[in-house]
Amino acid sequence: MYGGYSPIRKCVAHLPLGRSRRLNGEALSNGVIRAEELERIVEFHGHMCPGLALGIQAAQIALREIGAHAQDEEVVATVETDMCAVDAIQFLMGCTFGKGNLIHRDLGKNAYTFWRRSDGKAIRVSGKAGVRKRDPEHQELFERLGSGNATPAERERLWELHHERSAVILAMQPDELFTVVPVDDAPPRKARVHVSVECDSCREETMETRVRLLRGKRLCPDCFDWELAAT
Repeated sequence: MYGGYSPIRKCVAHLPLGRSRRLNGEALSNGVIRAEELERIVEFHGHMCPGLALGIQAAQIALREIGAHAQDEEVVATVETDMCAVDAIQFLMGCTFGKGNLIHRDLGKNAYTFWRRSDGKAIRVSGKAGVRKRDPEHQELFERLGSGNATPAERERLWELHHERSAVILAMQPDELFTVVPVDDAPPRKARVHVSVECDSCREETMETRVRLLRGKRLCPDCFDWELAAT
């Protein structure tokens, strides 16, 4: 099984930032994402929403600064959120969990770091303040949906507002939405394949680096926690 990463990454206040070298300054045309490609992104994610639109724009910056869609692990992305934006990054950048070049850090931030392995170039792309702010109607309907109290008409109106806000985000230049800084930090190590061993309790195969020992038994993490709690 593939071994996951355990990277220690930092927010921008603690990152080893690179020297002030010039980023690719040319503005991205709003026509870079073709209509048919946008449809494929929406189909992959399931719907169009502001979060997905932000992910598209973040990926536009990464495509400009770091390079093309990764066939293998040429590009690595660390994402600090699990919101809709990550699906656009997976689709456009070719960074996926299955290939080992997408790393999730659960920090709740609209922020993404991209590495190019060939020369070590890296950037951090973080959302500017207010880019995810909703107008009062949009926010109220969003909260009603979350509480389970939205009527069918309110649900329909919420999706109308989602689409309107998404269109506004996609019409903007990516650099209006995100701050981009170079990062002078080594990329995470490449994914490694490890042997799987059978858990002595549930009998399911578990990657050897995740197995834990308890009273002479080799246990998967869940069985270890369960047996430890039962003692």
